[in-house]
Amino acid sequence: MDNFIFGRYMPGKSKIHSLNPTIKIIMSFYFIVIVFFANNLITYVSLFLLCLVALRFSKIPLKFFVNGIKPLIILIIITVLLQLVFSTGGQTYASFWIFKITSLGLLSAFYIFMRFILIITISTLLTLTTSPLAIAYGIEKILSPLKKIHLPVETISLMISIALRFVPTLTDEAMNIMNAQRSRGVDFGSGNIIKRIKSLIPLLVPLFVSAFKHADELSIAMEARGYSPEMKRSKFKSYPIEHNDYIGMIVILFISLIVIFLRN
Repeated sequence: MDNFIFGRYMPGKSKIHSLNPTIKIIMSFYFIVIVFFANNLITYVSLFLLCLVALRFSKIPLKFFVNGIKPLIILIIITVLLQLVFSTGGQTYASFWIFKITSLGLLSAFYIFMRFILIITISTLLTLTTSPLAIAYGIEKILSPLKKIHLPVETISLMISIALRFVPTLTDEAMNIMNAQRSRGVDFGSGNIIKRIKSLIPLLVPLFVSAFKHADELSIAMEARGYSPEMKRSKFKSYPIEHNDYIGMIVILFISLIVIFLRN
């Protein structure tokens, strides 16, 4: 279960859990935007410290965030290496054929690595501390101005929350199917690219069948409970904006000002 963390929700009573989901989603996306404005060591350290403070207040063990990075480690390594060998400028430390390792390349690779870590961490923190229903509530509130142009905001928010909810479920099922296929002699890791793609067929077919089965069962359950996107729905739980939300907004605004004023 711990192999894939993104999309999971861990119930808790921490300060991060208690934040208004609308404010939490907005702050998360705002943080991701600010990450791309950072371009020196001080700005990245400031964002990294903010992440550490948020993790501390969430009361979630650090291993969950490490596990959230593991599935993307190959992508991170490849991106960092490409940035390292193809960025030119500054002092050259080593060169081979068309590849060069320069001081600017090392700096760019470090910045790309930090961006990956910060974005993955804040995204994982959002899903770990916000239930799917709260995410749907937050997205619906954010998109509510679009109701004036008759956009089905409730349906869109419900679709997004359901998608996030089933990401870890389908991931767990994919791992179970892979383990079952390995026990029957299927090798997913050897051979050329064509052979590896063919070896995924025994995985994809039952996974698609399982996904459609979940979708069918969910639709039946929603119909049995009288759900209709055309009807105006009341909210079982409300999420008022409290003083912790204002503190969070002030802190992230303060960090963003540091990033903007201290960037090169």
